[in-house]
Amino acid sequence: MALASLYQCVVAVLVLFWIASLSLAHSSSAPENEVTLRPTAWLSEGKITTVTLPKGRTRRMYFTLRKATALSLTVSPCDSSIEWSLAARTLKDKPLKSQQWTSKKSMPEMWWRGPGTEEKIHTFSGSALDTYSGPASPHASVYILKLHSKQQNTRVTLYLHQGLGPSDAFPVIPADRKVHTLGVGMTSVSLSWAPSSSLTGPAQDKYDYCVLVNSERNLPSLCAAQKSAREESDKNREKMEKKRRVMAWPILKEWWWEQWEADLEEQSLSPNGAPQCVCEGTESVCTVSELLPDTRYYFDVFVRDQLNGTSAAYEGTAAQTHGEARPSVITLREGELRWVTFNNVGPRSEQFFSFRPRGSQQSGLLTVQSCGGGSKVKITVSSKGRVLTTQTVGKELVQIWLQGSPSYLIHLEREGNALGRNSIASLPGGLQASVKMQTSSAYHRRGVPSLPSTLQVKSFNRLRGCNSITLAWMGTEERSLYCVYQRKQGSRRDEDTLNASCLGPESRSDTERILCKYFQELNPKRAVTTAVIGSLEPGTAYVFDVYLMRRWGIPVKYASRVVKTRKEC
Repeated sequence: MALASLYQCVVAVLVLFWIASLSLAHSSSAPENEVTLRPTAWLSEGKITTVTLPKGRTRRMYFTLRKATALSLTVSPCDSSIEWSLAARTLKDKPLKSQQWTSKKSMPEMWWRGPGTEEKIHTFSGSALDTYSGPASPHASVYILKLHSKQQNTRVTLYLHQGLGPSDAFPVIPADRKVHTLGVGMTSVSLSWAPSSSLTGPAQDKYDYCVLVNSERNLPSLCAAQKSAREESDKNREKMEKKRRVMAWPILKEWWWEQWEADLEEQSLSPNGAPQCVCEGTESVCTVSELLPDTRYYFDVFVRDQLNGTSAAYEGTAAQTHGEARPSVITLREGELRWVTFNNVGPRSEQFFSFRPRGSQQSGLLTVQSCGGGSKVKITVSSKGRVLTTQTVGKELVQIWLQGSPSYLIHLEREGNALGRNSIASLPGGLQASVKMQTSSAYHRRGVPSLPSTLQVKSFNRLRGCNSITLAWMGTEERSLYCVYQRKQGSRRDEDTLNASCLGPESRSDTERILCKYFQELNPKRAVTTAVIGSLEPGTAYVFDVYLMRRWGIPVKYASRVVKTRKEC
């Protein structure tokens, strides 16, 4: 064990001596001021260069100019705000010609680390394209471009050329950089912008405009729009892959999946999701259509160089599309009886109403009855955007129980063709209506009121005399008031008008009311009530109408009954 430990110590000493010898040999061959090499890059003049910027790290680019009196440097970020600066470094003492560096890439490090002065020429912070144009430094040994991104990993496009004139690498944006809104519609927005001088020059064929629309934000560059579209497409592709794993349909062919992929990619470029970009044409006026109503959209315009693959951005704008024409909503009062008319010509028409029940229970009753002969009305009740019930109202009375919401939206829509003159009941005051409706708060109730099993009125021939008759009709198990009206047949109104089921006691004269009585029977099968009508004339035909008067809902009219008293008794 002792010999093994001694052997290991001797080997360790030899290894350390060998490493030290190599270090001395290397230092003797290296220049005196040379530092550890870092990744460095030279920026070429007259060439479009794309640089990747990692988040939080400063990237340095170096370049030199020979016999140049001026320079122009353009920096175009892709999709993130960056900081960049340009400085001129002048060495105090030029390096000796006898010094030989191991690599040319160490020269910028020598100038950067060596003694000398550094003059900052230009700084910029933002996400827009920026260009520095100015005189070259007469004493500069090397120019240092520093690029830094704090937000995220991004890309930057650079272009350096000698001279102060504009370069052909990037399109030219006019002094008026703003995109203007000409008009806003419900599904379209019209835009205009000042024309770019690049499209009026000798090489105008290689330029065009790109119009971008999305519902999230304005984008700083065409590069950012393309990146956002790719990310959205990747998300859709991932969703599609998940669905493909779950749905195993062996009978489907490969072309079906390819078609599905194409449809997803096409949908990802819609205004609802990823940015939608159209790059075509040289007109400075554009109308973006197929938008959603009442939605805010962001619009960007770019000038694109199709040959170089570069672009320049205008200052984007935003606009809110108009909402759909909202119909007027009529507020219904407590217990209000309303006649609803559909006067417009056409196969369909609609009206909207709102009702807010009283009381803490928030319960109410909606009663609707159609007055037209063959027309039907569709009624939809909703609350907070959720449909509660949908029913079709015909000849029969419809009762809808309202409970659990503070307010309700009632939508009445006529179905079928326009109503004819003979199918609409003429009401007092010359009013024409097709639906009779009433809403009322139902305090302490737990459901809709019961209705009679039949609305037929019977008369008894054996109980018919010269001056009196006997009527019978079905009632309900709830205590209710029943009123009987009479008139001589053909005395005042047409039979069509009197037979209209919508006409209630409000349309009758008080002199026609001959009897009112309360009735209640807990057994619905035995809920039959009768009334003896006297003081009649012999041999005369009378029309009798019975109305069920209710605290909640509109009165229920029984079918009219014509009875003729005996001529001789």
